[in-house]
Amino acid sequence: MKRSLFGNSYVGVMGIDKRSGNQDRGFNQAAGADARIVLSPNLVVRGYAAQTRTRGYSSGQYDAGASFDYRRNWMELYAGRHKIGPHFNPAVGFLERADCICDYADLTLRARPRWRGVRELNFEGFFDHRPDTHGVLQTQEWQATVRGEFNNGSYVDTDILDAFIQRLTIPFTIYKNINIPTGLYRWTRHQIAFGSPEDRRFHVNLREKFGTYYDGRLNELTVRASYRVNEHLSYSMSEQWNRFRLREANFSVVVGAVQANYSFSRFLSLSALVQINTSNTQALSTNLRLRWNYRPDSDLYIIYTAGERFASLAAANPTQLTEHRFAVKYSYAFTP
Repeated sequence: MKRSLFGNSYVGVMGIDKRSGNQDRGFNQAAGADARIVLSPNLVVRGYAAQTRTRGYSSGQYDAGASFDYRRNWMELYAGRHKIGPHFNPAVGFLERADCICDYADLTLRARPRWRGVRELNFEGFFDHRPDTHGVLQTQEWQATVRGEFNNGSYVDTDILDAFIQRLTIPFTIYKNINIPTGLYRWTRHQIAFGSPEDRRFHVNLREKFGTYYDGRLNELTVRASYRVNEHLSYSMSEQWNRFRLREANFSVVVGAVQANYSFSRFLSLSALVQINTSNTQALSTNLRLRWNYRPDSDLYIIYTAGERFASLAAANPTQLTEHRFAVKYSYAFTP
């Protein structure tokens, strides 16, 4: 339930009661309130508090936080803190992590110098600090970035510094049977990126990320390119080459795709996609998709997929299966 206040401010409350007929599963209850207060056109303050109840726990089932967002033409500042108890369990939606005192701050400065061809310069820095509720640091990241945007749509992007701290409490399966041992790791990354003008038939994006990674080094080269033949036909490709040099092993993983798109009209289009992922047993997969937008907000999709089924990361490598899938998806909007 939500009630509007002055301006675009509001206050809201909610409650959930989930019960199971199986007494062993018990119940889960959650209640919370949140508010958004607009103090001025440039300043917004938010706050929330939530509590859950789950069988077997009597404490540590809370989540509360507050943040503010200040925006001007030349500056954006966001900062917030929230504290999540070790047993907070909403049982609906997604919870990134529990048992955390999460502090975050992000500052972006913008400048529009009177330089030929330059539209805007951005300077951004953020700090993300996440110890548990006992004060033991689990993860931390801080970054400093400089971006340049040009009038023709091209850009340059440089992460001067991206520093990480992460505590592994269980081994991290990074690739096949290669595991990063438990411990506290510190590493530093950098990035250089470039995008060509978007007003051309041929458009390319290049990015190289490099630096230390856990107990070794990692270089990531990403290339994306597209070519518009005419108003109906276009091609695109992307490739990411990851070169790992770790204490446990040296290996490379290549992930890439080639796609062709043909638009019969603005309502009917066909796309063909070929993907490669060398971390899979079968590296190649394909996808064909026909889309018909037969009325506003209403679509018909016909999709054929052949390749390896997606398998989530697990402590032990799951069996990878090859599949052929044919799917039809139909949507109809009653009030387009």
